[in-house]
Amino acid sequence: MTVPPIYVFDLGGVLIRLNVARCMQAFEALMGEENMRAVLGMDSRGEGIKAVSVASKQLMADFERGLITSNEFLTQVQAFCRPGTSLQEVSDAWMSMLDDLPQERLEVVDRLRAKGHMVYLLSNGNDLHFHFINRTYGLDRHFDRLFLSQEMHMAKPEPEIFRTVDEAIHRQNCPVVFIDDIAVNRLAAEQTVAWHTLGSLDELPYPF
Repeated sequence: MTVPPIYVFDLGGVLIRLNVARCMQAFEALMGEENMRAVLGMDSRGEGIKAVSVASKQLMADFERGLITSNEFLTQVQAFCRPGTSLQEVSDAWMSMLDDLPQERLEVVDRLRAKGHMVYLLSNGNDLHFHFINRTYGLDRHFDRLFLSQEMHMAKPEPEIFRTVDEAIHRQNCPVVFIDDIAVNRLAAEQTVAWHTLGSLDELPYPF
């Protein structure tokens, strides 16, 4: 008898659409291009900048891992903005990264669960983004469990996050299919816990 696979989904880029360029343009308007590049590590097209300060990398890493609060993150970013910039303006700029989550993507998750598959979410994120997404789309109703970097205090592609999830889902002999749009995350999952990986929902075998 074939053992049904377990599915682990990434959130940003796989389920929810992101608009990083729009977010960076909003921050450029608040702090100027130089600060935007230095603090957030992105250019106005939403592409990564190689020469980013250690402090900037640490700020983003700490926020992603839940080591600083949302208010602490916003306050530290606000310090680089033009005088008079409010925390709400900083928050609005950060939230502008989120686009939408097409219903048909959640329907893929629901169909897998209806077929008896265990389905999990493994996301690098932050409280500001996740709370909004969960309020809007009720992600916790669609998954058997949510694994969030800000709650686990670790993030992809660190090997330990994959080991932790692998142990928690009690996979035993079940294969795991991991869908993540970032190649380095897929490679880490393959090398650390031997998960089978896909880069998008389009790569899932239909019908299931």
